[in-house]
Amino acid sequence: MERHEKELIRPIPTSLSSQIESRCQVCSGNNTCTTVRSRTKLMNILIERGKPQEVHSILKGLIEEGHRPTLVTYTTVLAALTLQKRFKSIPSLFSKVEESSLKPDSIFFNAMINAFSESGNLEEAMKIFHKMKESGCKPTTSTFNTLIKGFGIAGKPEESLKLLEQMSIENVKPNDRTYNILVRVWCNLNKITEAWNLVYRMVASGLRPDVVTYNTLARAYAQNGETMRAEAMILEMKNNEVFPNQRTCGIIVEGYCKEGNMVDALRFVYRMKDLGVHPNLVVFNSLVKGFLDITDIDGVDEALTLMEQVGVKPDVITFSTIMNGWSSAGLMDKCREIFDDMVKAGIEPDIHVFSILAKGYVRAREPDKAESVLTMMEKFGVHSNVVIFTTIISGWCSAGKMENALRVYKKMCELGISPNLKTFDTLIWGYGEAKQPWKAEELLQIMQEKGVQPEKNTVQLVADSWHAIGLASEAKKIMHDVEKEQINVSNTDKNEVPGSPMTIQNGSPANKTRSRMVLKCLKFSSDRLGAATKLTFVADRCGFAAKPLMVRHKLCEVPVEIYGPCINSCRLAI
Repeated sequence: MERHEKELIRPIPTSLSSQIESRCQVCSGNNTCTTVRSRTKLMNILIERGKPQEVHSILKGLIEEGHRPTLVTYTTVLAALTLQKRFKSIPSLFSKVEESSLKPDSIFFNAMINAFSESGNLEEAMKIFHKMKESGCKPTTSTFNTLIKGFGIAGKPEESLKLLEQMSIENVKPNDRTYNILVRVWCNLNKITEAWNLVYRMVASGLRPDVVTYNTLARAYAQNGETMRAEAMILEMKNNEVFPNQRTCGIIVEGYCKEGNMVDALRFVYRMKDLGVHPNLVVFNSLVKGFLDITDIDGVDEALTLMEQVGVKPDVITFSTIMNGWSSAGLMDKCREIFDDMVKAGIEPDIHVFSILAKGYVRAREPDKAESVLTMMEKFGVHSNVVIFTTIISGWCSAGKMENALRVYKKMCELGISPNLKTFDTLIWGYGEAKQPWKAEELLQIMQEKGVQPEKNTVQLVADSWHAIGLASEAKKIMHDVEKEQINVSNTDKNEVPGSPMTIQNGSPANKTRSRMVLKCLKFSSDRLGAATKLTFVADRCGFAAKPLMVRHKLCEVPVEIYGPCINSCRLAI
């Protein structure tokens, strides 16, 4: 790092503002302030390094120190807000620019239009566009390109074409990017004929299609199951002196692989040498996955051999793709062999690799080995997540070992990993399979304590668990309470004014309604468990009998933690 860059990155002392005058004399005189310039440069450095969130503290520091940010500074902050998708903050930033008596230029207006287009707020983007023209600032080709792209993403290709016509009226010349955006818009809608019409229009305007144009069309053909037509375009590309690149070839190989046409996929990889294109990892990873999808092991071997011959080394995606193929086939010994080969090759496994191992062992009904993956992850310094823990929990639940599922859940919580809805649904299902519905029901309260909002399907799982042991009345009571609360909430929502704070606060109305409905249903859980039902069952040779022989009630306290002793236990009378 250069010396001046280190100076820029040095944190701004919090006491600095108290040591200088309230107003910068240079900024007050509308002269170029070196501090503002250096801090703006720092903002750009942070954005390039993927740290746009740090830009705002720098702007705050400038203002607190009495400096006057320039239009370039505000444009940079606008770029940071867009990257962070903090679109709601953009109008206030525009107000600050106006309050500072700064006159926005085309670059600033374009950045504003791009931000609103990215957010999908095209109405606001068009307002800025009109404001831009009213201020005497002429829209550029880049301005129109941004709007065309925005309407394309919104699925409004006709509006995009209107903007192309408007460019002609306002004497703004489209460039190759303009037409490439329009071609992509129509290709995304699978309107390939319309896309070609734009290519012809592009040529008529004096512009030539480039490799981006043809790659867009090739991808559209491949996604439509017409990869052969994508390959046929290579001849036209050559006639127009446009040469295919690695992306072109990657699209074609991936297209053939998705069609299950591995003969043509492999043939085209060999053809790439004649086209002067060296196959890369993307091409070989597609090839390997394609052969695995049709369970062609010889094909996988040929792809790996060819990969070695052309000097392309496999990466973590290559190995994980092969591992996933063996895992899906239930061949975990071979899956583990590939993992070991990857480690020997000096490639660090990522969380996706460990997820494949855990899921594979669960499929193979080996939950103990799935749990051992957690130890492997610690060895490689890879942090686990809720998905892997839930996968392992599901393995123990499927094996009927709920004490082990509970132990893994406890370990997850001790590591600071928060369980999600899927975690609790899995545990509830496990207790249902283990004929322990009271424990399934207790989880509803624990979900509330953990801040996880159960959905109606979660309560349905609890009801099913009661129904499975022959207590249909308990199941009906749970679902009746849910439906009753749903009706009450529905009637309440009818009286709410759309758009009111009550309706839109902390999420969509639908989500809030569902959350209120289910959380209120938790009340019956504690009420019912307060006088818990203790069951005595008769076991036959296959397991629990379907019907309870005797039901007796016993007052007891409900355990508030899932790890505590369960008072409502199921005894076997033999």
